Amino acid sequence: MFTGIIEELGIVANLSTDQENLDITIRSSFTSELKIDQSVAHNGVCLTVVSIEDDLYTVTAIKETLDKTNLKDLTAGSVVNLERGMKLGARLDGHIVQGHVDQIATCTEIKEADGSWYFTFEYDPALSNITIEKGSVTVNGVSLTVVNSQKNAFSVAIIPFTYEHTNFNTFKVGTVVNLEFDVIGKYVKRITELS
Repeated sequence: MFTGIIEELGIVANLSTDQENLDITIRSSFTSELKIDQSVAHNGVCLTVVSIEDDLYTVTAIKETLDKTNLKDLTAGSVVNLERGMKLGARLDGHIVQGHVDQIATCTEIKEADGSWYFTFEYDPALSNITIEKGSVTVNGVSLTVVNSQKNAFSVAIIPFTYEHTNFNTFKVGTVVNLEFDVIGKYVKRITELS
């Protein structure tokens, strides 16, 4: 379980394939605090630490994960949003995030707004995911508030701190991102579909 509050930016140091799996090696300042079998969110994708060496740790993404997320697009040097699992009893500063990406989206517009930015994303409506105005959404692991909710698109407003401390500052029109929709909203939508 995560909160969507990014701890730091990791750098992809190495990528290697093992059959249909992708081993991703990340350089991070908190590597020394990790242990094998610990969960870390990478651009919002919960992955398990499988090895640690110096300031590098490795996680493995299986084909299912690669098919449904932007992790398949990583290259050496890519900047990745990182968050370790939340601590029980700590403040929930973002919202409840599972680290289970629902689908990808494409950045279609970036507008500066006198000290902040508006990013617009479009996603495939065939998977029936929804946003609501002022509801929560996770973009590349970042907990955000939806503005301008549409059938298959939405925008988010990004403050300077978030822009500087996440990989939002690398986004361009056409950038593919991971989306995790609000877990409560997903359950409500599923219940209404079955009624």
